[in-house]
Amino acid sequence: MILSPSLLSSDFGRLAEELAALEAAGLSWVHWDVMDGLFVPNITIGPLVIKSLRPVSKLFFDVHLMIERPERYLADFVSAGADLVCVHAESTHHLERAVAEIARLGAKPAVALNPATPLSAVEYLLPQLSMVLVMSVNPGFGGQSFIGFCMEKIRSLRAMIDAQGAETLIQVDGGVTLENCAEIVRAGADVLVSGSAFFGFPPYAERFAAFNRAVEAGR
Repeated sequence: MILSPSLLSSDFGRLAEELAALEAAGLSWVHWDVMDGLFVPNITIGPLVIKSLRPVSKLFFDVHLMIERPERYLADFVSAGADLVCVHAESTHHLERAVAEIARLGAKPAVALNPATPLSAVEYLLPQLSMVLVMSVNPGFGGQSFIGFCMEKIRSLRAMIDAQGAETLIQVDGGVTLENCAEIVRAGADVLVSGSAFFGFPPYAERFAAFNRAVEAGR
């Protein structure tokens, strides 16, 4: 299990310190929520913020674009230092083209699906994708509760990936807590995104260890 803490719930006035603290706590990934106020009803950060922080962190930058027409900004985010770029299936008319462009630019391509978006949206793309992000809340705000039917969606996606023999990771974002993380991993998730349930409980090393213990206990 990979834990990718969502910086949406971190202290935006201390982002460099937050990244350093995550590294010191043993984390390897960090999740950047990019929102434009159009695709979702919130505004967060852009490529300049990521670019300014890339030199101070060795973490894997997992960049989730919750923006309209993300193809306009793919090159900006990759050049800023994104290791993985995730676009929403609902946000672009030409999803395969966007995925291919992320790979051409040198980053790992991923696609996110909103809770009500069917898995068929990514079925034919799985061999091209490093990861599929299953949104287990409607995106835009932190602190929401996990939508129950998404558990079966994770199971179905795992079966689809296995049937194709693909190596695509499954990431789950939204309402991931100590109480449900083990069930989410059992359902087939490889990468968990946690915001308020992680950053709200320092010190980070202890919280990371608690997530790992919960997942191991539930295996």
